Amino acid sequence: MSDPQSHNDPSYSQGHAQPSDPAHPTGSSNSAHAGAQPTGTPPPESSEPLDPLAAAQAEVAILQAKVAELQDQFVRGQAEVQNARRRADEEVSKARKFALESFADSLLPVLDSLEAGLAIQSATPEQIREGAEATLRQLKSAMERNKIIAIDPATGTKFDPAQHQAISVMPVEQEPNTVVTVLQKGYLIAERVLRPALVTVSAPK
Repeated sequence: MSDPQSHNDPSYSQGHAQPSDPAHPTGSSNSAHAGAQPTGTPPPESSEPLDPLAAAQAEVAILQAKVAELQDQFVRGQAEVQNARRRADEEVSKARKFALESFADSLLPVLDSLEAGLAIQSATPEQIREGAEATLRQLKSAMERNKIIAIDPATGTKFDPAQHQAISVMPVEQEPNTVVTVLQKGYLIAERVLRPALVTVSAPK
């Protein structure tokens, strides 16, 4: 039979503490677990300073490689420049040779005509003149094919010191500083003065 005091006396419940529930740990146990390091997390890496000498040596190696590359590019560039200059010189030499050959070839018909005219023993003055005129036309044609153009200013043309050479100044009734007469024709070759025209010029008033 149970003791009635065990149910009604408060001192009974105070003297017999109830055991703690293992599924609900106490606060002290929770605080201990909160301070622990989580498993599986790597420790922080130690930041050691780089060796200044090793870093400088690496930088020097990079710069040396760059210098070697630039030197190779420079040598290649110099070789290309020399090759281009040599090719240009060869082209100029070929152009001059071709121009000379072309001009000489255009003069051969003129030479043939002169020799044929001289071979005639009993030519009349009229025949000689006709032959000379035909030969002159051949020569002018050859000169034009080689870009040789006559400088033959008309009377009254403005004096051009780039193409004309004044031999004398004449007091004539025409605009000052203009061509009066042409004493000798000048010539252009490829738009460059080969020989200026010799002229007389009107005097200033």
